[in-house]
Amino acid sequence: MPMNRKPRIGITLGDVAGIGPEVALKALMDPSVEEQCVPVIIGEETTVAHYASRLLPRRRLHPIEQSESADPDPTRIHLLDLKNIRFSEVELGRVSRECGRASLEFIRAGVSGCLDKRLDALVTGPIHKEAAQLAGIGVPGHTEYLADLCRVAEVRMLLVVDHLRAIHVTTHLALSQALERVRTPRILETIRFGRRALKQLGLQRNRIAVAGLNPHAGEGGLFGSEEADQVLPAIRAARAEGLDAEGPIPPDTVFHRMNRGEFDLVVALYHDQGHIPLKLMGFDSGVNITIGLPIVRTSVDHGTAFDIAGRLKANPASMVNAIHLACTMAKSK
Repeated sequence: MPMNRKPRIGITLGDVAGIGPEVALKALMDPSVEEQCVPVIIGEETTVAHYASRLLPRRRLHPIEQSESADPDPTRIHLLDLKNIRFSEVELGRVSRECGRASLEFIRAGVSGCLDKRLDALVTGPIHKEAAQLAGIGVPGHTEYLADLCRVAEVRMLLVVDHLRAIHVTTHLALSQALERVRTPRILETIRFGRRALKQLGLQRNRIAVAGLNPHAGEGGLFGSEEADQVLPAIRAARAEGLDAEGPIPPDTVFHRMNRGEFDLVVALYHDQGHIPLKLMGFDSGVNITIGLPIVRTSVDHGTAFDIAGRLKANPASMVNAIHLACTMAKSK
């Protein structure tokens, strides 16, 4: 991307029965968004018009074609209109196959725009897992769907809350299945993904902490042997490659140590090990990033919030932060 051009950031609406359209339009109200990028909403016109009339009444909707590139204009809302659903037919706060289908089509259009270089990054709104399954997503979630669309076998989920970052060895698996995948090769590959993530985020330091699996990181084998058998060999191999990796560190202290500045990233071994501490620190402001795609993709780190859909009470902080990080990563890329 030319250094003198603002990145073009595609923003999908997510499931339109939830808060995705609201937080997308609220993000455009933040002056820092227009200062950093050219936002392009990927969605459907009647849905965007409904929220724009309430939140951005002075801006004009400006539909663009899939082959068209948007130019900076703060008086417009650039919209890639897929014409795939009508807001008047949407029942807010309800699971719907049609809303799930539309949300998947928004994602496909965004990925296509990034792969074709019409967009520099993709920021995704929240989809509803049940609605997406009804629509035939065919994989457990958003991250896996993006990997399939981009035809890559391995990606990792990175969560970011301010200065706190966690990349996951496993994510959407039953805990018993996740534990079976905590093996040296996968841990080592996750450490490598973590170094790549820090570079994409423009960080000079790359101090990576690897969490233990068991209480007290196994306490020298007293509470389990996974640290010695699987985790430590991965850390040693990473160090041999020149990576700044440390551990295994007890999971009940590693995030505290990152919070006080000892580390730049924690490798979490399973979903909740990384998600719980970061969501505690920033439930409304965290960002989910997919590492390993050929495109830049960030996302809100919250769900569809069906209980408040359409009530204009949703907090857009996560969406704003996701756009900012997408801009940083697009420029770095």
